[in-house]
Amino acid sequence: MNSKATIHSKRLDLIPMTPDFLKACLRQDVDKAAALLGLPVADEWFGESEFIALRLEQLLDDPTFQPWCVRAVVLRASGQMIGNIGFHTQPDPDYLAELAPKGVEFGYTIFAPYRRRGYAEEASRALMGWATGQPDVERFVLSISPENGASLALAQKLGFVRIGEWMDEVDGLEWVFERVVVVTP
Repeated sequence: MNSKATIHSKRLDLIPMTPDFLKACLRQDVDKAAALLGLPVADEWFGESEFIALRLEQLLDDPTFQPWCVRAVVLRASGQMIGNIGFHTQPDPDYLAELAPKGVEFGYTIFAPYRRRGYAEEASRALMGWATGQPDVERFVLSISPENGASLALAQKLGFVRIGEWMDEVDGLEWVFERVVVVTP
């Protein structure tokens, strides 16, 4: 993987997942995927085939999506993949035009053994920090199930405010939150 494309935080590396890596994951080729990522791939990741296929399709349709696409969340000290994070699209997609113009939505998963250690917050802050320096980003968007107390608490801690709701075809009712980008000169 290109180390220049990796986003670094205090404890984490957010490593881009390339089309070749995603293809290996869909084939359940554990050894090839690990070689392409440069570290062992968490077993939990291989259970996300629909999500992997969706992100691969986006990358194949538009290779410029790569910096925005899903990334492995890696604990630098141990080299363990502990989750994933990434944007759903590039900035200012049509589906956010009315609710959050010039917005970009992201999501994350931290695997169960690594939760409640601040990794989701750290990864989110690092990802938003990177994106704040990119053109056309004026707000960040999260969509969260009203039942997901941990993510709702994290959204509040990160300064997100609820701006609406929508019905997701897969996940059901989601509350939509935004955080306006603050750029300091």
